[in-house]
Amino acid sequence: MSALSTLPFLKPVHLRSPRSSPGGQRRHTLPASEFRCLSPEDAISVFEIEREAFISVSGDCPLHLDEIRHFLNLCPELSLGWFEEGRLVAFIIGSLWDQDRLTQEALTLHKPRGTVVHIHVLAVHRTFRQQGKGSILMWRYLQYLRCLPFARRALLMCEDFLVPFYQKCGFQALGPCEVTVGDLAFIEMQHPVRGHAFMRRNSGC
Repeated sequence: MSALSTLPFLKPVHLRSPRSSPGGQRRHTLPASEFRCLSPEDAISVFEIEREAFISVSGDCPLHLDEIRHFLNLCPELSLGWFEEGRLVAFIIGSLWDQDRLTQEALTLHKPRGTVVHIHVLAVHRTFRQQGKGSILMWRYLQYLRCLPFARRALLMCEDFLVPFYQKCGFQALGPCEVTVGDLAFIEMQHPVRGHAFMRRNSGC
């Protein structure tokens, strides 16, 4: 049995777009909405969305293309993509970390024995913004993490103007992050991840 089949939060939403066949009968095509872990083959689509979302605001991307490929090769199970009719519209990429707070090394390292999920980036395609997709995707991602027996906390760093968004998603501010990128400073935020046994009893994981 695949991991996907045991994790209800990653199963496709079974809404399909009807299309007419030459005989006048409707046929099913790609799912209208689907959530799944990303693969290295998704890296270019991921980078295109991220580049447009971040460069205009901060002048840089949290992850460059080679870093996206790096994490999607090492830990694809810590990513989540939202696809509409096969097209990537929003995504999250994470990796494992083994310390209480983030350090500069956390930007590029994946610690397989870690229990902290470092959320590197969440981004939504420009044509799908202002629709609540970022909040929905984060909720699904956190539910998914609760099905992973090794995950205990989620950590991320963000600029000041994004703090209210993540607070609405249930994150708590820990204070200034020691990580800097150029002239940018960040706030570090955390979200507890409940234990595997609890979620298995209550959500079917």
